[in-house]
Amino acid sequence: MQTPLADRIRPKNIDEVAGQRHLIGEGKILRKIIESGDIPNLIFYGPSGVGKTTIAKIIASQTGKKLCYLNATTASTADIKEIIGEIGTMEAAGGILLYLDEIQYFNKKQQQILLSYIENGDITLIASTTENPYFYVYNAILSRSTVFEFKTLSSEDIAVLLKRAIGILCEEHGSEITASDENVDQIARAAAGDVRRALNMLELCVMLTLNSEKTEISNDIVEQILEGNSVRYDREGDAHYDIISAYQKSMRGSDPDAAIYYLARLLAAGDLPSACRRLLVCANEDVGLAYPQIIPIVKAAVDTAMMVGLPEARLPLANAVILVSTSPKSVSAHDAINAAMADVEKGIGGDIPRHLQNKHFDGEDAEIKGQHYLYPHSFPMHYVNQQYLPDNIKNKKYYKFGDNKNEQSFKEYWDKIKK
Repeated sequence: MQTPLADRIRPKNIDEVAGQRHLIGEGKILRKIIESGDIPNLIFYGPSGVGKTTIAKIIASQTGKKLCYLNATTASTADIKEIIGEIGTMEAAGGILLYLDEIQYFNKKQQQILLSYIENGDITLIASTTENPYFYVYNAILSRSTVFEFKTLSSEDIAVLLKRAIGILCEEHGSEITASDENVDQIARAAAGDVRRALNMLELCVMLTLNSEKTEISNDIVEQILEGNSVRYDREGDAHYDIISAYQKSMRGSDPDAAIYYLARLLAAGDLPSACRRLLVCANEDVGLAYPQIIPIVKAAVDTAMMVGLPEARLPLANAVILVSTSPKSVSAHDAINAAMADVEKGIGGDIPRHLQNKHFDGEDAEIKGQHYLYPHSFPMHYVNQQYLPDNIKNKKYYKFGDNKNEQSFKEYWDKIKK
């Protein structure tokens, strides 16, 4: 079985690696570490297909240490102990460099087994993860490692690699293979930063058009391959949360074009629940009292979307997303409930005032008999001044009127009534 194209063209030195200039460019910290030959424990964090494994293998080849590889999705405690058993042997006389892929799948016990060997230098750890290591990696390992974040590659970086790959495929097949710059760029853009995805699509294009003399990758073949392969989305990974974050922040920032784009990303991946949930949250959190009528409108749009399903769900959601994006904004209710929740969690408060309690008879120890609740509707303008908060926070103000037209009109009304 032939190895994947991504492995066949894998760079042999740091200068051949595409992208990650912020880490391995001239004078950058990771490059200096690699060139020094004195490798500390490292954690590489970033999306798949951006060079984490490639750089780890380059480092291993320059250290003189025995390279051991484990994938945490399948590795067991026994596999870890087998590597530990090689410490001090002739084969591992220079030490062991353990490349641990997807470290987030190791449980705390498995990570703790490695800890003492990492600490005393018997094992140098290079771990990679697509998840935020500060959430998934044991703190003791984090504190003994240096974390580097890998970025998604640009389409220009990927296009350079694709052209190099075409040259290698020509040699392997003994045939002239050509592709227009436009088609190469199209594949590069569709890969959304994932080199492995781009190379797989390129190789498939070649397989479908290859003949014995000359192969030209056509526009039609590229379009067929890209259909259904251009969405990069992982519901369990950081990309999931990045898209959702951008989606809500674009609505909050009143940018309907960006909000619609991220809605399209979510729907193209089939993630209707996330699109609906964040839309409802944004209507309440970010628009709120500036336009309170929006809440039932968005709820109706979400109900319609869930009822009709995809692809038709895009229509009510698009209406609601644009409405939320272009509506006036207020976080006064959001800030009020957060402030009140903070006081409740701190235990700030006290007994509910007697006139608000749900009882109508007093004990013998009550200094003042009777509830003495004042019914607001019995007074002019349906308002009467009385205490509602507990005594020790009776003057606390949680809600502050927003500066939008709607809340300011309410403020003007209540200022007049309460004075």
